Amino acid sequence: MRNGGVESALLGYYKYIDKSKIQYDFIIDEDSVHVPEKQMTKSGGRIIVIPPYQKQFAYQKALHKIFTQNHYPLVFSHINSLSVFPLFAAWKAGIPVRVALSQSTAGQGEFLRNVMKYTLRLFSKTFATEYCACSKLAGQWLFGKRAMNSGRVLIWPNAIELERFAYNEAVRNEMREYLKLNDKFVVGHAGRFANQKNHKFLIDIFAEIHRMRSDAVLLLAGDGPLMDEIARKVMDLGLNDSVIFLGSVNNLEKYYQAMDVFIFPSFYEGLGIVAVEAQVAGLPTICSTELPEEANVCKNFRAVSLKKSAHEWADEALKLCENHVRRDMSNEAREHGFDVKVQAAKMSKWYYRLLGI
Repeated sequence: MRNGGVESALLGYYKYIDKSKIQYDFIIDEDSVHVPEKQMTKSGGRIIVIPPYQKQFAYQKALHKIFTQNHYPLVFSHINSLSVFPLFAAWKAGIPVRVALSQSTAGQGEFLRNVMKYTLRLFSKTFATEYCACSKLAGQWLFGKRAMNSGRVLIWPNAIELERFAYNEAVRNEMREYLKLNDKFVVGHAGRFANQKNHKFLIDIFAEIHRMRSDAVLLLAGDGPLMDEIARKVMDLGLNDSVIFLGSVNNLEKYYQAMDVFIFPSFYEGLGIVAVEAQVAGLPTICSTELPEEANVCKNFRAVSLKKSAHEWADEALKLCENHVRRDMSNEAREHGFDVKVQAAKMSKWYYRLLGI
């Protein structure tokens, strides 16, 4: 667990499923860096810590013991192509319903990771009885075009609490005052500092925006292994007084309110839930064309190719902000299936069908 989009979606669904009939045990790797214990346990959920998947012998041994002792009727794996590992243990333990969820795809700049992803993808359906994904693109990537086109893959969007992210002018004023950004043009981004999120290019885009608007400030929410490298690039470009590293925050919805535009140039995404959250907050949102079509939920969204230059991205961002009026975009997101209360009710019924209850 890393306080990312997958974790946020999982906990959102858990909050609203029918816990009078359905309860979760959360089995997590011991190298998890952010475990929201209160959210996971206050409604009866249990946290079970196991060795990380890289230690396969210990990992499989721990899972087999847990599965055979607890006699679960269903195991739901949220770890993309890695799901083959826990679902093998579930199959070996005789658990009848085994769900694999695809939350991602693959992209450039990650050779070794991609070798592993593409290899494990070959076994994505071997031990799973149910196939799920957060988008059509993510489903097709892991389970194949034939499974996707046949309707075998069930789409569970990374739905959110819409009212939590809806535009709120009072919160906007409060946050801009708190951050001392009242007179600034605020560019925002949220994502783990990893190759996938393409922070290097993001900094180049912001440098172009800063040349055009000297009052521009960049807010970066998240942490990760590349944070120091990105911080050095910011300093080398002389932008350290205009870039704020927020670290991992638990109230990201408030920071969206303070922003004026959201930029998300990822190399790949299964969905890119932060882009949806930003749109709900009424933000002009510029994303790469590598995001699936489901990420586009409002008129304030633009998809730009990563083949375009940083200057072209910056120009597109500033154009989208011209004459833009912030407003709550919850209804648009609800129409696209991103209301977690509605989706959790559907998921509860899905569990009933799978489990015969």
